[in-house]
Amino acid sequence: MNKVTDIVTAVKQVKSGDTLMLGGFCHSGSPYNLLYELEKHPEINNLTLVSEDMGYGLAGFPQGQEVLVFNKQVKELIISFLGKNKRINEAIESKELKLTLVPQGTLIERIRAGGAGIGGFYTPTGVGTVVEEGKETKTIDGRKYLLEYPLRANVAFIKAHKADRMGNAIFRYSTSNFNIAMATAADIVVLETEELMECGEIEPDQVGLPGVFVDYIVPAEKVVF
Repeated sequence: MNKVTDIVTAVKQVKSGDTLMLGGFCHSGSPYNLLYELEKHPEINNLTLVSEDMGYGLAGFPQGQEVLVFNKQVKELIISFLGKNKRINEAIESKELKLTLVPQGTLIERIRAGGAGIGGFYTPTGVGTVVEEGKETKTIDGRKYLLEYPLRANVAFIKAHKADRMGNAIFRYSTSNFNIAMATAADIVVLETEELMECGEIEPDQVGLPGVFVDYIVPAEKVVF
């Protein structure tokens, strides 16, 4: 099955009000081509973004995930790292933008649980901090744990180093952070790939994500920041 499509068609799988997962780890493995195309469609808005971060916020111009917030397409962030973008911080302080900070390990485990069909899990991370507020707790072997629930999304944007036309994908180094787990936890997965391979060109043991999880593929040889 050839899942390759143009970037406009792929991005328009996102609908207003959707929860959108964004793969990557700051710049590493982030699907920036898809993000910048989504920025061109302000009619797609009221989004909830699930991402490890919102970038560093030090570029002097909107970059990566930041562009969607600047374009007023986002209502809520579920992230681990906010960065130093002044405008985003001001939007949060003014209640224009809702922020949910989740410890990084808890965030990836919530996403993994969403992909695996797990109803929730207990973790000691956040006990005794603001993370605990409003959450169910349980004492196990004398230690307090918090109940965390799974996260799923309507759409996930992910990025691979290489992928074939069926969506079997290869990731390099830290680009596998979040990308793979998010692909399992979304109803629709759009994969941006730096290099498009023909079916059979990728050795099976190199595949980091099987193509069964991928719905749309956008070749994007140009790496943008």
